Amino acid sequence: MKVEAWIFVICTVFLVLVTPAYWFVTDAGDSGADWTGTSALVMTTLLTMMVAMYLGFQAKRMDARPEDRKDAEIADGAGELGFFPPYSWWPLWCGAALAVMTFGVAVHAWWLFIIAGMLGAIALCGLVYEYYRGEHAH
Repeated sequence: MKVEAWIFVICTVFLVLVTPAYWFVTDAGDSGADWTGTSALVMTTLLTMMVAMYLGFQAKRMDARPEDRKDAEIADGAGELGFFPPYSWWPLWCGAALAVMTFGVAVHAWWLFIIAGMLGAIALCGLVYEYYRGEHAH
């Protein structure tokens, strides 16, 4: 986790340096030319700092993983890596429902938005409860 925390610390430092430079180059201070980009960079800086702090705190609380230790062997990383879900059609239907909802808003067809929202709710329930029924039930 320490490596991941350092990656986000480096990104935060980069953004701390780039944000004032962007603000100065776009002349947002005098004429208000581009507050949008400056605001986006400030928020991105704060978000990367938040992730870096979280990963740093978690790295202190965790035991060192094999990839974090300099004296680790390849065999130290052997074993189960975690749970990986099998194939699923539910994300496709969730994405399709969201696409139709967005299309309904774009063309001011609220009836289409409502129908797609109901179908999206069904698809989301199917995605959430996928491992409670069927062949992949736990």
